[in-house]
Amino acid sequence: MFSKKKNALFPEIEPFHSCHLSSKDGHDIYVEQSGNPNGQPILFLHGGPGGGTGSKQRRFFDPKHYLIILFDQRGCGQSKPLGETANNTTAHLLDDIEAIRHHFNIEKWILFGGSWGSSLALAYAVKYPNLIKGLILRGIFLSRQSELDWFLKDVEHFFPELHKKLLDHQAGISKDNLVEKFSQLVFHAPQETAQKAAVAWNQFEGSILKLLPDEATGEAEPMNYEFELARARVQLHYINNRCFIDGAEILSKVNLLQKIPIVIVQGRYDMVCPPKTAYELAMQIPHAELIMVPDAGHSASENGTLKALIQATENFKSL
Repeated sequence: MFSKKKNALFPEIEPFHSCHLSSKDGHDIYVEQSGNPNGQPILFLHGGPGGGTGSKQRRFFDPKHYLIILFDQRGCGQSKPLGETANNTTAHLLDDIEAIRHHFNIEKWILFGGSWGSSLALAYAVKYPNLIKGLILRGIFLSRQSELDWFLKDVEHFFPELHKKLLDHQAGISKDNLVEKFSQLVFHAPQETAQKAAVAWNQFEGSILKLLPDEATGEAEPMNYEFELARARVQLHYINNRCFIDGAEILSKVNLLQKIPIVIVQGRYDMVCPPKTAYELAMQIPHAELIMVPDAGHSASENGTLKALIQATENFKSL
């Protein structure tokens, strides 16, 4: 089943089960299962905040071995209501993860998360260490002010033209009021204006994901403005609240994970979540394996990162 190319994804598969789990506070959470119904449970945690899951994310895992579980976080993807920020905090997401575990009668599982997904995986793991069999983390983000400042301000040292384009989206936007101004636009401006602001916000992050940008391959896919607006709203809602987590507190609690196998995969030239955070995390968990990919940025699809992630899922089959 594993491809001859060591860094290749597994073949495309379809879910054998999907559903919406209703919360008590107005959210219907999309959840799906694919792979081996009797296999080792592994939960994929998507990034953003505000992203969502897709078919490609099932393909990190050997479907003959793993019970692959994906879900769209509140306000994201196929969860409803799309773009909703009420009752949408990290604490709510941790409750949703527990609800999924109970719904599928899972005793312990492996968590696989990158970027914001790594934040969520760590927050869940330090709260429920006895439920974790292993952690595969990529592009570590702990929502500390220094990390947010890097993404919102300091990254201009590497991408001055792209950062300026974001600031130039509308008169009056500056580094110091970037989040405030874009929040006003995506939440309160007329729909067309809000959608254009959301696209500009999302495209900025998308343009700095990889060490080397992808070559153009023909016509771009049609823009889904509803999803673009939802993604920007959820992400800005979280950024305005420091993602509802205390990164320093998480670092102080990772000693609770000493008996859990952990792999940390980090792109050396990650411009969204710089390597310092991954290094600091690894220093707090001496048994963790830190893989610093020398020729990668933030994206999970870059060759070295993809190879390391899939190798980790292969190694974790023995857990």
